Amino acid sequence: MTTTEPLPLAPEVLRPWIAGVRTMSFTEPPDGTFVQLPDAVTKVVLRVTGDGRRDVLAIGPRVRATYHEGKGHIACVELRLAPGTARPLLGVAAAGLVGRVVPLDRLPGAAAHRFAREVRWLDPPAALPRIAEVLSGLLAEQADPARTALLRAGVAALSVRMDRAPARVREVAHELAVSERQLRNLFADGVGVSPKHYARIDRVRTVATRAGSTRWSELAAATGYFDQSHMTTDFRTLMGVPPRSYFSGRLPATTPCQAVRRTVMGSTAGT
Repeated sequence: MTTTEPLPLAPEVLRPWIAGVRTMSFTEPPDGTFVQLPDAVTKVVLRVTGDGRRDVLAIGPRVRATYHEGKGHIACVELRLAPGTARPLLGVAAAGLVGRVVPLDRLPGAAAHRFAREVRWLDPPAALPRIAEVLSGLLAEQADPARTALLRAGVAALSVRMDRAPARVREVAHELAVSERQLRNLFADGVGVSPKHYARIDRVRTVATRAGSTRWSELAAATGYFDQSHMTTDFRTLMGVPPRSYFSGRLPATTPCQAVRRTVMGSTAGT
């Protein structure tokens, strides 16, 4: 069973720092291939496995899709960090976490260590109130609110919206009155990937979630691609297969569960 709690139901105090909350619980492995889309977001996850193992993990941005077998007897709560939250909470730039899964107590930030201590023994489905209490104390004051606001404005401008295509990187830098180099530095620290790569990931995620509701050519135009061919090339690069193959179920080979587990425990690229 999987449950999801959208942001409007999360405690008010978390909204400056958390872009989304999701709780999951599997008694049996999910059927079929477990797909994780490319994701330009750093996440913090409290996970409890069937054998009683408890982890509090930082999961960095994922620049390409991964495919693997699902695992049963696991419960977790996942916090999607808002842009600019990684360094205040975890003590590192988001770019240092790309493709990595790292226990919080191995990170340099004192806030990360305290957060791990406070939440490790919580029951994931009921952990959110205590998580909100702990985070509000750790992150009550932003180190640089102006820098964070600038970053989030850039993220919003480069993201796909229902009523408009995303802006170009050069246009965003001009609108924010910063150089493209300054914008790249902002994104490296607070998002983990460059503005251009963020936009690519966001477009591909949008294609993956909207496909089937509109024609391919219209979807390409709505998500900011020059044409359908450009969309197909970008999708294949990040997802490993072209859109038609993906949506017909012809997916890349999965990674065995044990390999995924070793990846997580070794704090290298993976889930």
